Amino acid sequence: MPLILTLIRELAEYERLADRVVATEERLHTHLFGERPAAEALIGEVDGRPAGFALFHTSFSTFLARPGIWLEDVFVREEHRGAGLGRALLAELARIALERGYGRLEWWVLDWNEPAKGFYRSIGAEAMDAWTVQRLGEEAMHRLADEIAPEAG
Repeated sequence: MPLILTLIRELAEYERLADRVVATEERLHTHLFGERPAAEALIGEVDGRPAGFALFHTSFSTFLARPGIWLEDVFVREEHRGAGLGRALLAELARIALERGYGRLEWWVLDWNEPAKGFYRSIGAEAMDAWTVQRLGEEAMHRLADEIAPEAG
């Protein structure tokens, strides 16, 4: 867990979002290895040392009526970029998706991250520009859930 959390923090620093990381080793352990794992992680190594990771979970397409993989994060440490590790991580995810009979491998990329967008295009990814991400944070979920709380009684 310390390694995965360190890589998440390095990714957040790269994405200029370090102040948003509230993950803990305990939470990661619960959701990666607990009773009901919500995600999986791959660790990419160079010469036996951790150099990057991919963290992913199952998604579902109603149009395909099949699951897919949602790549939540992929990150390669700066000194190892351009050497094929990112491609190897994505290739392994593609292999896993196909092996499991899944129909998609999807992820987000930040608008400003031109190196990543170029890399993704080079492996055949298509930008889904017609879609806009929507998000309810924890506070908003509480407000919404409270609106339809079942009546006591």
